[in-house]
Amino acid sequence: MKEHRPPSDADMMMSLRGDNGRAFADIYNRYWKTLLAIAFHHCKDKVIAEEIVQEVFISLWNRRKDQHIDSLEAYLATAVRLSVFKHILRQKRRTQIMEQTAAPAASSQEEEKIYTRLLQQQINGIVETLPTQCRLVFRLSRTEGLSIPEIAHQMGIAGKTAEAHLTKALKVLKLKLNRHCLWIPLLLPLFIS
Repeated sequence: MKEHRPPSDADMMMSLRGDNGRAFADIYNRYWKTLLAIAFHHCKDKVIAEEIVQEVFISLWNRRKDQHIDSLEAYLATAVRLSVFKHILRQKRRTQIMEQTAAPAASSQEEEKIYTRLLQQQINGIVETLPTQCRLVFRLSRTEGLSIPEIAHQMGIAGKTAEAHLTKALKVLKLKLNRHCLWIPLLLPLFIS
């Protein structure tokens, strides 16, 4: 009786190219612990190591038809090491950027003033495209500092209508500014009042 041998890496890669999910599972089960150990050894963070290993396996699956790998174990180990080093470089770059932005300088204050003016111009341009009622409610709220009841009374409309116009204006601004942190100051007064 012949002894059952596990499939070779070459056999599994051939099956993987043929979209064989079982071959992928076999590759994963054969190498994930080793790859996790390699990733953890370099980054010293289990969660990041797990994410990196998962990304390497996802990449292997996504590129399965294009891969011509001689040594699967060496390929996966190298891919994990490269991913860890890319992650470390990204982290260092983020740290450098945070350090540069944390130290206020005169030039950064000037840049901030310019950026603020450009942002205000962009907001003004977006506000001009709003329907008349919407635009008026937004201006009364943000420029004049009026509350929703004051706006409703001044315009002779229901409070809910004024609130709906302001909500619509803020949604349009949020979508058109398309920057997560730029619209937060516009929304804060809604939650504070």
